[in-house]
Amino acid sequence: MVLTQPSFPRPRARSTWDAWGTEPARLPAAAKALIATLLPGKAHPVARVGTPVLTRSRLDDADLAPLRAAVGAENATSDDAVRVLHLGGKSTPDLLHRRSAEPQVAPDAVVSPASHDEVLAVLRACDDAGIAVVPFGGGTSVVGGVDPDAGTHRTVVALDLTRTAALLALDAESLLATFGAGTTGPQAEELLAAHGYTLGHFPQSFLYASIGGFAATRSSGQASRGYGRFDDLVHALRVATPAGELDLGRAPASAAGPDLRQLFLGSEGAFGVLTEVTVRIKPLPAATLYEAWTFPDFAAGAEALREATQRGIRPTVLRLSDETETKVNATLGGHFMRMRGCLVIATFEGADDADAEATRAALGAVFARHGATSRGEDPARSWERGRYASPALRDTLLDSGILAETLETATTWARLAELKGAVTAALAASLAADGTKPIVLCHISHVYPAGASLYFTVVATLTSDPEGQWMRAKDAASRAIGDAGGTITHHHAVGRDHRAFLEAEIGPLGIAVLRAVKAEVDPRGIMNPGALLP
Repeated sequence: MVLTQPSFPRPRARSTWDAWGTEPARLPAAAKALIATLLPGKAHPVARVGTPVLTRSRLDDADLAPLRAAVGAENATSDDAVRVLHLGGKSTPDLLHRRSAEPQVAPDAVVSPASHDEVLAVLRACDDAGIAVVPFGGGTSVVGGVDPDAGTHRTVVALDLTRTAALLALDAESLLATFGAGTTGPQAEELLAAHGYTLGHFPQSFLYASIGGFAATRSSGQASRGYGRFDDLVHALRVATPAGELDLGRAPASAAGPDLRQLFLGSEGAFGVLTEVTVRIKPLPAATLYEAWTFPDFAAGAEALREATQRGIRPTVLRLSDETETKVNATLGGHFMRMRGCLVIATFEGADDADAEATRAALGAVFARHGATSRGEDPARSWERGRYASPALRDTLLDSGILAETLETATTWARLAELKGAVTAALAASLAADGTKPIVLCHISHVYPAGASLYFTVVATLTSDPEGQWMRAKDAASRAIGDAGGTITHHHAVGRDHRAFLEAEIGPLGIAVLRAVKAEVDPRGIMNPGALLP
């Protein structure tokens, strides 16, 4: 079966302008008790503001006329009610800025194309007029990736890709699906499920993030062990740039020179706009099983994950929490006394129960050799039920004067313990210097034969300078990552927050190569100024 007529999704959910999600998250009673016990000191709550004040638009009707000609008059606007939904991403600094009484820096206009051709027309018009363009999908960046930054240009527009959401083509024989870049995770899964397929990409931002955003940031979903990272799933890209368009990827593999798709995967809108993404899909699983184990310590758990991964055992989800994260999550779940050591949760999908059970048995056998104790299904099922809830808790915690933020990295198995220790120590020392006693949690959630990711969560009382408090801690952790040989980002991308560390990772010549590409496809530098490249 080959579907060639587009299918369009139901309207998507969109986060509110000053928070993650559509409504405040409820702080569990156990969390309140935990905070009172483990986070001593005076907290400084940061209240949300009412009606925001935005910076004034610098575009008049004459400026907007060519943009409206490209997308329709109603789809290019400088109305504050639309601009306020495009203020940037959702990191803690972003959320703190939203709570400021100062005017919110907003794009001068929001332009909403519906197709590749309309995107191309908008970029040409903006290039001619010297207007910067920030591609905007779900607005879930936590590294400053979608800030309304005009750079050296006089104005900036947010290019909202919501109207491109669609399943444009489905090749069931080749297991390929083409989506418009603005299709969100839930929309993609709903459109595929109607035909019996899944993409299998479920990052924590799943509810709001877009297919184009997944590709532009090299996203990695929570089921990456079973389905792969998003860049592993990309078969083809259609790209609009100020200099023209590219269609990249025509075969499952090719030796026709360097793979140009790799230049645009992870390019974060700095080279152009990914307008259409063709991805590899799979039939919906007929069976899903769950299991959890505890290990005596993190080292034993990491060694078990290494062996299982290098043996080629592929659960769908595989996640190891360190002692602190295990203890905190167990307390929040109300079963502190029954959970010791380090918790691993896993899910197993298959064509039938026997298929899923075979993978579970293989993983369990490896774990048993490393001292694991089975904890049954409940911890894994509980994690799955709440796996998208954590980001919204940051807003509720800010109301209570609590900082909760994350960062991530990756390295080889041989350097994993060193990296974990270095980053934990850097975060703890930085936050302690500000007079707080932080809690630093860590887990592995993405594994490879050569190594794994480390995902850190930090919880501390807010000081009177909350943004400076976090930025100092983030800087200390980023330096520790570089010194210990980790990557500055495994799946959050570079954005503006990590750009100062990119040269240390890829070298001055690497930066020069990227600048040369940008000069060719975006000669006037209108695409997402300030993102990716230092």
